[in-house]
Amino acid sequence: QVQLVESGGDSVQTGGSLRLSCAASGVTTSNYCMGWFRQAPDKERVWVAQITRPNITSYTNSVKGRFTISTDNARNTLYLQMNSLKPEDTAMYYCAAKGSCYRGSWTYWGQGTQVTVSS
Repeated sequence: QVQLVESGGDSVQTGGSLRLSCAASGVTTSNYCMGWFRQAPDKERVWVAQITRPNITSYTNSVKGRFTISTDNARNTLYLQMNSLKPEDTAMYYCAAKGSCYRGSWTYWGQGTQVTVSS
């Protein structure tokens, strides 16, 4: 059984930082494409970043230079370090996994963790 459990969401002020975590079980972070998505109120869920071996990362333009995706394969955990946060980063953040970053749909999802950035 696959489980992805996010944590680390909080309320911060503009310019602040947060680190989100996603503890994975039933999938191996070193062998899967792992990603982060976010969904703002009344908006669709959108892709934020992804990582695959051997540490190949990609980001949506709005977070480049501010967010860093990483994995700790020994802990089977995915992270999203978020710096220089802006009010427009406010959203529910979800981690996800799929077999390959280059094809197929995202198969597994976590329940989400809320990030709120106030001005």
